[in-house]
Parts: sequence; C-alpha cells; structure tokens
Amino acid sequence: MASGGEGPSSSPQRHTNRLAKERSPYLLQHAHNPVDWYPWGQEAFDKAKNEDKPIFLSVGYSTCHWCHVMERESFEDEEIGKILSDNFVCIKLDREERPDVDKVYMTFVQVFFWLWTPPGLKKNIGETLLYHPYILQRILEALKKGTAVAANPGESPPLAPDVANRCFQQLAHSYEEEYGGFRDAPKFPTPVNLMFLMSYWSVNRSTSEGVEALQMALHTLRMMALGGIHDHVAQGFHRYSTDSSWHVPHFEKMLYDQAQLAVAYITASQVSGEQLFADVAKDILLYVTRDLSDKSGGFYSAEDADSVPASGGPEKREGAFCVWTATEVRELLPDVVEGATGSATQADIFMHHYGVKVQGNVAPEQDPHGELQGQNVLIVRYSVELTAAHFGISVEKVNELLASARGKMAEVRKSRPRPHLDTKMLGSWNGLMLSAYARVGAVLGDKALLERAAQAGNFLKEHLWDAEQQTILRSCYRGDEMEVQQISPPISGFLDDYAFIICGLLDLYEATLQTEWLQWAEELQLRQDELFLDDQGGGYFSSDPSDNTVLLQLKEDQDGAEPSGNSVSASNLLRLSHYTGRQEWLQRSQQLLAAFTDRLTRVPIALPEMVRTLMAQHYTLKQIVICGQRDAPDTASLLATINSLFLPHKVLMLTDGDADSFLCQRLPVLSSMSQQDGVATAYVCQDFTCSLPVTDPQELRRLLLDGTTETQAE
Repeated sequence: MASGGEGPSSSPQRHTNRLAKERSPYLLQHAHNPVDWYPWGQEAFDKAKNEDKPIFLSVGYSTCHWCHVMERESFEDEEIGKILSDNFVCIKLDREERPDVDKVYMTFVQVFFWLWTPPGLKKNIGETLLYHPYILQRILEALKKGTAVAANPGESPPLAPDVANRCFQQLAHSYEEEYGGFRDAPKFPTPVNLMFLMSYWSVNRSTSEGVEALQMALHTLRMMALGGIHDHVAQGFHRYSTDSSWHVPHFEKMLYDQAQLAVAYITASQVSGEQLFADVAKDILLYVTRDLSDKSGGFYSAEDADSVPASGGPEKREGAFCVWTATEVRELLPDVVEGATGSATQADIFMHHYGVKVQGNVAPEQDPHGELQGQNVLIVRYSVELTAAHFGISVEKVNELLASARGKMAEVRKSRPRPHLDTKMLGSWNGLMLSAYARVGAVLGDKALLERAAQAGNFLKEHLWDAEQQTILRSCYRGDEMEVQQISPPISGFLDDYAFIICGLLDLYEATLQTEWLQWAEELQLRQDELFLDDQGGGYFSSDPSDNTVLLQLKEDQDGAEPSGNSVSASNLLRLSHYTGRQEWLQRSQQLLAAFTDRLTRVPIALPEMVRTLMAQHYTLKQIVICGQRDAPDTASLLATINSLFLPHKVLMLTDGDADSFLCQRLPVLSSMSQQDGVATAYVCQDFTCSLPVTDPQELRRLLLDGTTETQAE
C-alpha cells in the first residue's frame, strides 16, 4: 500500500520486514518494502555497532504526500532496497511518534550543510565526512553550543511592549494584503500569528498599529474561510495553500491545524461579533467529531492528501476525494430554480458561486503532476448577496440552495474511496483539540461540545496517562477491533505532550469549572518540572535529558505549525501560579522567558505564542472570581458574559463557599468572597485587589471591557 491505504493488501506480499509488527500507520505502510527496515530502537543500534555499518535513517509520517512519492520512487525499488540493506542498517521512524529524534537530525542536517558543505559538494554525508569520529565529535559540540538556550543568573525577561511591537512590525512586513497570510506562496494558516495579532490588538485598541493588527488577523481568517484550503463540502481545513489566494491546497488534513484554527476562529468571533467566524469554528469541530474521533474519546492524527479516484485505477492522486468536474456538478444539481434569471439550475448557481469551470479551475502551475486536470477546487468567488443579485433571487434562497447542494455533494463524497486515515492518537495533539472543544464550547454555550471536551479529558487520563509510573504517554493506537491499543514498551511523553495537555485541562476547567481538571493540571505540571526542567538555564528540554539515545538536548525555540512546548509552558506556569498560589511557578515562567531573551528580542516573529505570554506577564492577569453554584442560571448568565469577550489576560475561577475546596485550600482569600443577596456574584481582581462585587451581567461586561469601577482591597 504505497500511498498509505489502510489494512492488509489482498494480494500476497513479496517482502515483509520487522515493521509489520509495529502499530504506527507510517511504519506499517513500509512493512512490505524490499528494504530490511528496523524500527528505532536498541536492536538496530546493536546491529550497526556489531556489523560496523552506518545507519540509514528515514523519517516521515503516514499522511505525507512526498513521503509516498519517496516510497514509490526509492523504497519500492528492488535494486535500491538491496543497496540499502547490504550497506546500511536501515531505520524507519515516524516523526509524529518521535518528534525528539526528528528534531535532532533535522537540526544536524540544516546546520551541517549551512556551515560545512563547500560549494559543489554532492556526495552523501554518510559516504564522506561523517565516517571520521573526530569530525562527528566536533559537529556535535558545535551543535550543542549553537542550540543552547539559557538565562544568566538573575536575568529578567525583555520588556514586553518593545518585543510585541517588534513582533507586530515583522509580521506586518511579511503580510500579503490582498488575500491575507504572511507570504505569497505557499501559504500556511499559522494560527500562532493570528492569535498574537488579536492579543496585540487587545492592548493597543486605540492605536493605528492595534487596528492594523486586528485587520490583518480578521482578513486572513476571512479569506481562508472562503478559499479552497477550507473544505466547503465536508468541513475542516487542508494543510496549506499552494498559491497566494488560498485556492489550491495540499489536501491532507492535520488534527493540530483543526484544533488551533477552531480557537482562532472562535476568538475572531469574540473580537468582531461576526457570525461567519463562529460558524467556521463550529464547522471545524463538526468535521473532527465526524471524521477524526475515536469512540474512546480520543482524536486521530490526520487524513491523507492522496486517494484513489472515484473513476478507479491503481494509482492514488492528490485531492481525488475532494475535487469535482463541472459534469459531476451538473448531473448532481439539475433542477431549475424557480424565479431565477435565465431558467438557471441549482448547478448554475452553485458553479457561479464556487468558481466551477467546465475546463477546471486549477492553473497548470498549481498542478505539477497533472493530477487535477479538468477538476475544480471549490472557492467562494462572490458574496451571497452578489450571487443572489446575479440570478435575481433572494439571499435566503441562495443560502438554502447552496446548503442543499453541499449536502448532496457530501453524500456523493461518502461513496468515493476515502483517503488513508492515520488513527494514531497523540497526547500533544489531543491536548490541542481538548482546548478547542473547551474554548469553542464555552463561547457558544454549547453543552454538546463541552461534553465532548470532557470525554477527551477522560480519554487522556484513561489511555495516555500511566498512573503507576506517573507518566504521560506519547501515543496510543486504534486496533483491528476498534479498541485502543498500546505498544510495549510505550513511548513516554515529551514536553509538548505535557504542555499541550496541561493547557487543555486549564481551558477545560475554565469552560466547565470542574476542579478535577485543574487538580490534574497541577499534578502534571509538577511532573513536567521533574522530567524536563533545566534548573540552571531556565525553560524546558523537549525530551527527557536522561534518554541517552537522543544526542542533543534541545529547547524548541520556534512557534510554527504547532506552538513550542516552552511557549505553552510559559503560559501554563503563569496561569497555574494564579490558581494554586505557587509563586515558584510565576518565577519559573519569568526565568523561561528570560532564557529566550535573545530570540525574543531579535526575531520575535519566530515565537509569537511566547510573546503573548510575555505580554500577559507585563499587563498582569485579571482574576475573575464567580461566587455561586456551578449549574445555577444566575451563574450561567455571568459566565456567558465573560465567555462572550476576548480576554487574553485573565484566569476564571468559581467558588461555591466550600472552604475545603481545592481552590480555597490553595487561595484562602477566596473564602472571604461571597454571594450578594443570595445571587451569583463576580469579583474582578488583580493580585487579589478586587472590584466591588457585581451581580448584573451588563455591569460585569462594562467592568471587564474598561476596568472602571470602585475597588476594595482583599
């Protein structure tokens, strides 16, 4: 199954290697290559040492289009397989299972070729320079020095307004004004940039820079929602756009994109009040619930870009599951629309609105392999109002027709051969998705989304938490009987797994106000500190420093497709310090930020998520304390007001008068706060110097937006 199909092939296999015993979907895709593959582990290392052979390390993931191309062109070739097997110990690694190993060797390759490779050198690294132990040792020392991130004793973080302004300027410089986004092509969603811009606006609302930052974020989100990167038929977002107008995507769908984009869109709805953004956030979670959810409560990793065309044939093609010919659309939507100009059919209206053309709407330069010839990638070309005017019908009628057409097309898609689904469930990405369900559910007041969030929290505790070893596990897998399986030994979690899950638990607490999630977040943060903390230099290593199979101990210093574990940890520590009263966590967050001073000062655009935490520390978090019963209507009214607003610098907590509760035990000051006249009451505090109590939702809204009220010392 070269291109990532699921299940065993019906035809007998000529070759089977050790990967057949693995659970990773990516490794299983290569189980029948004519290469003597080993999984990453001691058996391969021992063989390389005993036979004095170099290791050939191949890293990828199961929904990677170019990994499939590499397999077809290299690893399925008998001659290449023999050369590799005879001369190397061949290791195949799933980068999603072992991001630590992937990062080390990617860093090595990048630094080596930048610093060491003379012009014109074409030879394979393993053939030439790297056989010499002295050179290897020098390279390793240079890498350790070049990747070190540490704070000097007593060093403070850089000044937040200066760093934030520089980050904004760098983003504005790379911003593409016509369609949004931050380069011409290819264009990636980069939710970390969008969240920074909205946070930057929240503290610079009255400045031209603040207004520009908000416009950049909202315009980008709007154009993405209209573009072909957004799946208009079956929801969710593809990985990236190959062009500047968000039209022709690379069609794989990644869980981490859905999670972060759902949060970005629901934040945009809070900031702007536009229903479009809330609808897109809901659509993303509809897709994830339907197509990426396991019955255990976990979330699968990704859907592939490639699949077999509906017309058949042995070869998978990129986008085959998602694209349409004009003929298909006309045959599916033939009905004449009553009252429409020129006796237009439903197909005419749909094709006009979504840019469907008889010859296809994909430019040749966006289709280098000719896989999309004659096909159409749906993209909204006109507003509903313009489409309605063009055909002389009402806006309501157009909305009804388009929704009906999308529903019919979704049914057709169900009959097409589906792309490969990577059913691996990862701790870090499930943590991101937990945040998404919690935050979208809270803003919309959607109980079903909040129940799904709680289900995800329970999944993490049941399947990715080893209570005996007090360890988060990196991954688990869907078995042949749809049960959750684990490998032996399981892969221990990395910094990202702890950080993203802790963040998800804090978001779940704020959405449900159930303290069990806050309590587990505190336990996990204590464990993260034990495993990954750099006591001397500040911040966290990406993997356990005691793992001697990983040559470099790195601290991730970039917020890219996913935020870095250190960026999220800085925020977690700050939030937890307010929930638990642990001042050492506030200090640890500050030391972490100080460790990244050079990066934050020179290229803050590389760490927009960390800049957000730097801003939160500078402007200090508001504690919003609700005194009331969790499920009471008056409590719900106050919570709805809070959740309707984008308040990036706040922690939300509930006290019901129980002095023995988790929060009151850690924050005794809460015991002095009480309901006024028996109704739910809000206090807005900074460093627990609090406003006078508020019971009216509108008064609370005014207080949160402009902060003007009398205060009382607590």
